[in-house]
Amino acid sequence: MSMAGIISNAVVSPSRTSLPSFQLHRQFFPNQVNTLLRSSVFRISPSSIRISASSIINLEAVAPQEDLKTAFLDQKETGFLHFVKYHGLGNDFILVDNRDSLEPKVTPEQAVKLCDRNFGVGADGVIFAMPGINGTDYTMRIFNSDGSEPEMCGNGVRCFARFIVELENLRGKQSFTVYTGVGVIVPEIQDDGKVKVDMGEPVLKALDVPTTLPVTKDHAVVKAGLEVDGVTWNVTCVSMGNPHCVTFSSKELQKLVVDDINLPKIGPKFEHHKVFPARINTEFVEVFSRGHLKMRVWERGAGATLACGTGACAVVVAAVLEGHADRICNVDLPGGPLEIEWREHDNHVYMTGPAEVVFYGCVPL
Repeated sequence: MSMAGIISNAVVSPSRTSLPSFQLHRQFFPNQVNTLLRSSVFRISPSSIRISASSIINLEAVAPQEDLKTAFLDQKETGFLHFVKYHGLGNDFILVDNRDSLEPKVTPEQAVKLCDRNFGVGADGVIFAMPGINGTDYTMRIFNSDGSEPEMCGNGVRCFARFIVELENLRGKQSFTVYTGVGVIVPEIQDDGKVKVDMGEPVLKALDVPTTLPVTKDHAVVKAGLEVDGVTWNVTCVSMGNPHCVTFSSKELQKLVVDDINLPKIGPKFEHHKVFPARINTEFVEVFSRGHLKMRVWERGAGATLACGTGACAVVVAAVLEGHADRICNVDLPGGPLEIEWREHDNHVYMTGPAEVVFYGCVPL
């Protein structure tokens, strides 16, 4: 397999000294070098790697590049996929302008190759910005790095919202409706640039999560025993449109220290457990206070990631149900914190956090 492409930096401030989060750049250009590649061509083949830079600029001389960004996003060469890579607390995605069609521009098989961190662009998933349906402004679809299609993604929808703002050249506080696999989601761009998302109501009924675990409270699975790899874990199951299994403790450990969890070993055993017919996302949670939680996540179809927005929402719901926390919490993830609120008056969960551009690029299909 060979891949060729062009990448361009996101707009950066003079104080930012790290190179773009692209694997070949990190490999061939040390972070100490005070330059950025504005437009680099790379080719990967079984026999060789070639990198050439068409222009190199000094970091202190970086000027606003709005015209360059607009021109780049407007390019529509046949046979090439133009994209922007975003991340939400390190949970990274390839964003594709698909507003002219409800048919994704890449297949699940192509998405797997694009997401490969050694031979592709590298990402946790590919997100498509599509025309709205059923009266919504836009539609969002996602292919995971394994080619599967999840119902929703909390970090992904924040990246999606910032992508739409860029595509439509919007300014200031903005909100719009997005049709997803779980229904309508409403992201709102805040004055500080963060994105606040109404994630809707959590689903607690066991059959709708779905899980076949015996219910413990009002048709829900709350602090139920689940044996995984010889350990009985206390789990609460929540769906935020996608299924989550949240654990704060096991029979052996009354309080988890999440940094001690061997996630690559235990995560897949939760994901593929027979009591989760649609597989499961799993969150391991450490409680610092009633308003401060820390979590690590094993995502269905993506594995260990630096952040999971729907997972953070599920964690706060589970923490309230088990009596560990209040309805407004800061949740620490490996990539950074999210603000989560489960409002009592409307039963909706609200997530607030950042989404940032990493770089612009194109690859041949």
